[in-house]
Amino acid sequence: MRQTIQQHRVVVIGAGYTGATAAGRLARRLRGEDVSITLVNAEADFVERVRMHQLAVGQPLRPRPFDEMFAGTGVELRLGRVTGIDVDRRTVTVTGADGASDLEYDTLVYALGSAWNTQGVPGTTEHAHEIAGRDGALRLRDRLAALAPGSPVTVVGGGLTGVEAATELAETRPDLDVSLIARAGLGDWLSPKGARHLRKVFTTLRITTHEHTTVTAVHADRVTTTGGDIPAAVTIWTTGFAVHPIARATTLETGDTGQITVDATMRSLSHPDVYAIGDAALVTGPGDKPLRMSCASGVPTAWQAADAIAARLTGNKLPTISARYFNQCISLGRKEGLIQYVTADDRAVNAALTGRPAALYKELVCKGAAWGVANPTIGLPVRRRRVTAERARVGVPAA
Repeated sequence: MRQTIQQHRVVVIGAGYTGATAAGRLARRLRGEDVSITLVNAEADFVERVRMHQLAVGQPLRPRPFDEMFAGTGVELRLGRVTGIDVDRRTVTVTGADGASDLEYDTLVYALGSAWNTQGVPGTTEHAHEIAGRDGALRLRDRLAALAPGSPVTVVGGGLTGVEAATELAETRPDLDVSLIARAGLGDWLSPKGARHLRKVFTTLRITTHEHTTVTAVHADRVTTTGGDIPAAVTIWTTGFAVHPIARATTLETGDTGQITVDATMRSLSHPDVYAIGDAALVTGPGDKPLRMSCASGVPTAWQAADAIAARLTGNKLPTISARYFNQCISLGRKEGLIQYVTADDRAVNAALTGRPAALYKELVCKGAAWGVANPTIGLPVRRRRVTAERARVGVPAA
């Protein structure tokens, strides 16, 4: 007779691409009688973060309610913000409409992700807008809608987010004076073909580029740079991401960036009952380089963590999922795109897809990413395995 076990309590905090994927994948790997899976998130809908530049310029996005995405899976959604974690007591403090309460866990999946990084530049918090999340994108949408024709809008940051924001805005609002400030050269990480196409699109959309320029302060009506002041009725700040600070407030081991240090299975090096995924994890990729914060590198970490948790709980062989890069998919408005093919460690190669085919490719990637959250085993058949009694509540042995 099989020994009766208590449910192993898995709590996943953060329901972005990685957290939602991990929760759904775990639900399809383990039997509901053996495991409870609670997904904690501040919003009831899944946010397609890769489309925030579209939302900011007024394009409607399809609602994706979690209750539909997780219908029949056994994943329980807990609405609220994570305001504290005690990894020694194994509790997560969640603050919602009814106040704060603690959730106990046996295994924690930390997927709180990242937000915009002001880089400590004076005036950024007070005067700049961000598109790292839905709230910021909606605030920017309202501000842009109120601008008169000819108003200057300045995008700070020459990376993927900045390039996508500038081109989306210039295409949607050709009546505005859009400029982009890049600390280095425009598209200097791309192949020659990719960089030429990017410059061509910027010229076509009449985007002014300030290259090799550093912003030193942000004001209500301008930005101050190493080359002088640039008018800005609206400043959009896209200079990278910073992880949620809550991990550093715990006894979890973190790196210099505040990301949680993990092993190859995404398990915390200091607390074996905690897994970190996505932007929150300091993961070594090809070439011994840390994976950059992105959906492309984050989702494989969610697969790895979910499969490793399931394997440890059921006594099966630990799987290995290799995270590597294939391409950088860049939207340049709705009509143009750029697919830059890269090496495994994210260095550009000569091959690149441009124009309308690239725009369609990028759109398919965005749709595929959202589909993957609702279908975390990529449509493959699954087998829900039983959790062994000795592993259910006391955790699992180091392996």
